[in-house]
Amino acid sequence: MAEVEDTVATTVTRSEVKEEYKKFIGRKVFFISFFILLTILLCGISISLGPLKFSVLEVYATILDKFFPNFFDVPELAPIVVWNIRITRVIAGVLAGVGLAIAGAVMQGILRNPLASPFTLGISAGAGLGAALAIIAGVGFVGGGLLLVGNAFLFSLIPSFVIVGLSRYKRATPETMILAGIAMTYIFSAVSSLLHYFSEAEALKDVVVWLMGSLGRATWSNLSTISLVLIVCLPLLIWKSWDLNVMRAGDETAKSLGINVERTRIFM
Repeated sequence: MAEVEDTVATTVTRSEVKEEYKKFIGRKVFFISFFILLTILLCGISISLGPLKFSVLEVYATILDKFFPNFFDVPELAPIVVWNIRITRVIAGVLAGVGLAIAGAVMQGILRNPLASPFTLGISAGAGLGAALAIIAGVGFVGGGLLLVGNAFLFSLIPSFVIVGLSRYKRATPETMILAGIAMTYIFSAVSSLLHYFSEAEALKDVVVWLMGSLGRATWSNLSTISLVLIVCLPLLIWKSWDLNVMRAGDETAKSLGINVERTRIFM
């Protein structure tokens, strides 16, 4: 009799867990679908704004007219303004947001701390210092047109390598890594401020504009570069997503389940 009761209880528990999981997946699908539709709506509103105004419906008609010619009533200048100027900026903003969201989720996952971000880990400050050196002093590891971007990228790797080193060789806790990142943020910011003080007015203006960010120069070639990075990185991160989820339970738990925590952190 006891065995029958245990079997029934186990069956009920499994069915409850299965039902709860289905509800969880349903909520996830709903929220993802809702925010995709909201993003499409906001993109249309954003494209419609500007010196030459269009309605949101005219924006969508202009976009669809590219794929179904002569099927929609499109304003005269709309194709030029929408396709050559505005839509590239909006798509660049969406792609940048996707990339930053993924990077933030990965950082918070591997460090098990919601405070983890490029700003608290010193990565943004390192990139800012690299850009300031390139703009103000013309100093960099990469020449030509890649001087600014290459410098920012290489300097952003400095805090990344420091954090990986703390994790691998000093067995630092996530809290220690974030504190180290904050310390590096102040160091890089201090050096950047010193460069700003001795820079020319025009160079300082360029640095401020770069630090604030702008989508005004977005082109289709820029979009292809950003898209390529996301296409390469996103499948790899999805492939490692289960490892990342397990690591949130703690390093010891992850190791007991066969995950190489140090290697996964370096990979991420």
